[in-house]
Amino acid sequence: MRLTDSVFQLFTTVGAEWVMWLLSALSVVSGAVIVERLLFFSRNRIPDAGRLLSLIAAGKLDEARAAVQGRVGLEAEVLAAAIDAAPKGPAAVEEVIAGSITHHRQPYERYLSFLGTLGNNAPFVGLFGTVIGIIDAFAKLAVGTDAMKAGASAVMSGISEALVATAVGIFVAIPAVVAFNGYNRWLKTITARTNALGHAVVAHLKSEGK
Repeated sequence: MRLTDSVFQLFTTVGAEWVMWLLSALSVVSGAVIVERLLFFSRNRIPDAGRLLSLIAAGKLDEARAAVQGRVGLEAEVLAAAIDAAPKGPAAVEEVIAGSITHHRQPYERYLSFLGTLGNNAPFVGLFGTVIGIIDAFAKLAVGTDAMKAGASAVMSGISEALVATAVGIFVAIPAVVAFNGYNRWLKTITARTNALGHAVVAHLKSEGK
């Protein structure tokens, strides 16, 4: 038996139903990840970064340190580390900021690669299901019953059902892409604010000649 015939029989035997189940499962997982990331980003941020910048600019590092005491997230943890390293001088603070940002960014990036990969590939999974469905439709027309040989309507009916897989793939991909882009932008904003807070500490130390 030729390899083409073997693959043809496999596709016509298995069908495209499993693709729909796979996309449905991926949709559920994607929704759960989107909600989890939304809660994480909402809880791990500082809404009053402007006030902290004012405190640092005024030289009130102790008050700024107290303001982030017990708070979690990239901004709070990096700022706390920068202020704690302030007695060692601006150079030490800059090193602490760079290392802390690299370390504390990782929890924010968790699962984002999954959303990006799903957004890029879900339409192709759906298209794969559509191709299998079309193969199966033509196979039934070729060897089916008299009802299946009735004409183009039988083929078009099978193809229309097969196209549902492509539609579902796109439906799964769109929220994943939107969430991926949104969370990446959110992370860039948080990182920029963190850098601003850290550099404010460095600027204050330099102005005092430390």
